[in-house]
Amino acid sequence: MNTWNTKSRATALLLACLALAGCSDTTEPEDEHAEPEGVELVMSGQVIASYDGDTQRWTGELEVDVGEETPHISVRFVDHDGDAIALDEHLYLEVVVEDESIAEFEQDTPGEFGGHLHGHMEGETDVSFRLMHGEVGSGHADFVTQPVHAHVHEHMS
Repeated sequence: MNTWNTKSRATALLLACLALAGCSDTTEPEDEHAEPEGVELVMSGQVIASYDGDTQRWTGELEVDVGEETPHISVRFVDHDGDAIALDEHLYLEVVVEDESIAEFEQDTPGEFGGHLHGHMEGETDVSFRLMHGEVGSGHADFVTQPVHAHVHEHMS
């Protein structure tokens, strides 16, 4: 009988552990933030360039004239279906221009998901987009694109 009690207790303990483990799995929070699989650059309602995170390739490029700026370019991070992902307040955009003497990407508000490309001098440079997590200026990158080409053309009159 003492053996049966030990087995019963062990079984009850095992079942209780399994039940608790099952419950804890269902109460775990989902991902802290969305996982992007691509980027779309949208200007005047049109996608001007898109990035596929699987192939790590861009379709399209950025263009601006010397001394000009583009209309506002919205930067949309998308899932595998091309749908915009929900972005929380802990995420922000960081844009890195390889040669800022040729072009500069200006965000109206630091970290906002968009801005304007300014053309400074004729040439080409590369621009990378980073989805950052944390405080603006001190976060870490959750998603980084390969560079997209930015062409700055001499203004034709």
